[in-house]
Amino acid sequence: EIPLRLVGSEMCIRDRSIIMKSTFSVLILSSQLFFAQNIAQKLEAATKDLLNSAPAYSANLSFYVADEAGNFVYEYQGNKGLSTASTQKIFTAATALEALGKNYQWTTTASHSGNISNGNLNGNLFISSNGDPTLGSWRYEGYKPENFRDKLIAALKTKAISKISGDLVIDDSYFDFQTVPGGWPWDDMGNYYGAGVWSVNWRENQFDIHTSGKDIKNFNIELQNVKWVNDLKTAGSSDQSLIFTAPHSEVAHITGTLPAKNMTVSGATPNPPVQLGAEIKKWLKDSGIAFNGKIITASAQRINGEPVAQYPKNNTFLEYKSPTLDKVVYWFLKKSVNLYGETLVKTIGKEKKGEGSFKAGVSYMQDFWRGKGINQYMINFADGSGLSPQNYVSARAEVQALLWARKQPWFNEFFEGFLHRVTKW
Repeated sequence: EIPLRLVGSEMCIRDRSIIMKSTFSVLILSSQLFFAQNIAQKLEAATKDLLNSAPAYSANLSFYVADEAGNFVYEYQGNKGLSTASTQKIFTAATALEALGKNYQWTTTASHSGNISNGNLNGNLFISSNGDPTLGSWRYEGYKPENFRDKLIAALKTKAISKISGDLVIDDSYFDFQTVPGGWPWDDMGNYYGAGVWSVNWRENQFDIHTSGKDIKNFNIELQNVKWVNDLKTAGSSDQSLIFTAPHSEVAHITGTLPAKNMTVSGATPNPPVQLGAEIKKWLKDSGIAFNGKIITASAQRINGEPVAQYPKNNTFLEYKSPTLDKVVYWFLKKSVNLYGETLVKTIGKEKKGEGSFKAGVSYMQDFWRGKGINQYMINFADGSGLSPQNYVSARAEVQALLWARKQPWFNEFFEGFLHRVTKW
């Protein structure tokens, strides 16, 4: 404050009008500095109290505060990288909105091989997707499982198909074969929040188990090709259960404790393309379209060492679009949907690097944020959702990312999901 006032005093000798403007500026700057110093002192005291508390005995902290203009206010180890948990979604959502655009949509298509004669499809029915994470989701009006069912059956009937003599092929070859990021904990992978990413996702790759105490009553869907080992015990007043299964697995193990009442426990579907295929087979039967073929997936063909059936693009008769990206980001941030984050990573990798893999998507994200001025040693990404403990970023990097996002034309869509969480909290 003293240097600013000295400058004002020197200027008052020259011009009275300058005195008034300079003094006014000095007062504003002085009050801003006093306010910032006061806030910093309070933050410093609160940080010390936190770190001196019993629960923080072995804790680590990275804390960084800036005002809306990006001016530094306070930090405690602001450059220190720590595990992100779901704050990783800040980086993933902003990268996706910038790299893909808020109006980006995924597409699921239906096609056929062979020919149609007198209502008989002498060939295979193909379903393909470029990774739509919302296919069959319950979150969006007009995009629920029954909406996809109705449009598929209507499209088949428009083609006058009343019988399918071939097989049902679910083409899940758009992304690479790896469905779960490396480094995810085994304790997480079988539970709904640890669902893997497939080229063909269905019902957010999630199923629900209805239980009564330790007993499994039923499932919300008829889970395909899965045998269960139930080691549940009845105890406590909250859900302390864990589901252990893995992509392509035909075995699932549920353990832990559940209270002595009716509960719903959600898990990760081991093979979503097969699950969708089984449901389509039932739709065909219910709608009077004869089908006695097999359900085939591209990933199963790879597992069995068989040639992967090629999707016949020239015979596409249905294009089913997803909600736009801004709607997906809203739910991604509002409900912290890990599946969406990992799908965004793979989609970014495919669109920007020509490779639908976690490695390609993560690499693009790291380069993207370094290009925005974030020090490369303050960020290390391992996935898009934050479930991997191998992620780490600093608090300063998160503040820099938020400040950059605030200047972008899509910021309102980005912030809307956060706004709900802030209001709720």
